[in-house]
Amino acid sequence: MITSVYVHIPFCKNICSYCDFCKNYYNEKIVYKYIDSLKKEIDEKYKNEKLKTLYIGGGTPSCLSNNDLIKLFKVLNKFKLDQDYEYTFECNYEDINDEFLKILKSNGVNRLSIGIQTFNEKYKDILGRNINKKEMLKAIFLCKKYFDNINVDLIYALPNQKLKDLKKDLETFVNLDISHISTYCLIIEDNTKLKINNTLSLDDDIQNDMYYEIIDYLSNNGYEQYEISNFSKKNFESKHNLNYWDNNNYYGFGAGASGFIKNIRYENTKSIYNYINNTNNVNEENLSKETLIKDEIMLNLRKVSGINLEKFYKKYNKNLEKVFDINNLIDLKLLVRKDNYIYITRDKLFISNEIILKLIDTYLND
Repeated sequence: MITSVYVHIPFCKNICSYCDFCKNYYNEKIVYKYIDSLKKEIDEKYKNEKLKTLYIGGGTPSCLSNNDLIKLFKVLNKFKLDQDYEYTFECNYEDINDEFLKILKSNGVNRLSIGIQTFNEKYKDILGRNINKKEMLKAIFLCKKYFDNINVDLIYALPNQKLKDLKKDLETFVNLDISHISTYCLIIEDNTKLKINNTLSLDDDIQNDMYYEIIDYLSNNGYEQYEISNFSKKNFESKHNLNYWDNNNYYGFGAGASGFIKNIRYENTKSIYNYINNTNNVNEENLSKETLIKDEIMLNLRKVSGINLEKFYKKYNKNLEKVFDINNLIDLKLLVRKDNYIYITRDKLFISNEIILKLIDTYLND
């Protein structure tokens, strides 16, 4: 049973220097055609399951005009929602106003994700974003009048960023008393302005210091770290993202969207032109049991709680220790086994990718 849906809205008013997602500049005529194509894809593939999570991401979904949003929600209202659903809509602070929030609220949205990244205006040219702290705070306070469940994004390890700069951002984030904070270490991705401009990443030791400063500060101020990069107040974890990390199935609709149905992972064409002209070349991969198990490990170990051994056995009819040689990594104190869980300890989270790859390399059989 599929209970999660991701819908991609690949339009922005400006392109951030670090973004490598599928996106295009906003154009009203193209947006209308895109929504028509989105309706067609949803009508063809969605099987009327009741959804626990629905996530509208981008791009910048909030860049759509009010008329665009009304048209979009006519399409999205086809989805059937479970009683205790989570419905997230990504926003840019510059697009937030009363009318926008009322449209979202009236169409069932109950969670916002706001791409703040940083309140420090000195990074606006580096990031290619309009950063205005006063207006950012104003937008977030307005959102709190309509929504209790709000995520804000924090990006760190910016070029020439100092630990004191990060601390100022963390202090502001905490003072907002919002329910969820997602943190991202800046990665210089291919095909981004930062890469083209030969921007250099911060030294690994500095990144490590910043990462643990985030953990310490947020943990000391009422936030629980439940995933490598995500922190929430009690009962405000992202249900949608947990579905990914639990390696469960989900639909992906829209240009560049990916999905996972049964044993097939798929990705739609990243060409908006092809998508709206009914030439959506879908890239599909039929996953072997070995690949499914390895994906399970990679995703589960992103969670602070790690891998539930009982759930793993029920899902694959195998004991984890019969599939991977975990004892060596436990002896090296890279993994811990406790209370029917395997997890990465807090002091090793920054190198979690290395640990996960070490574990994957010990695969014994399928």
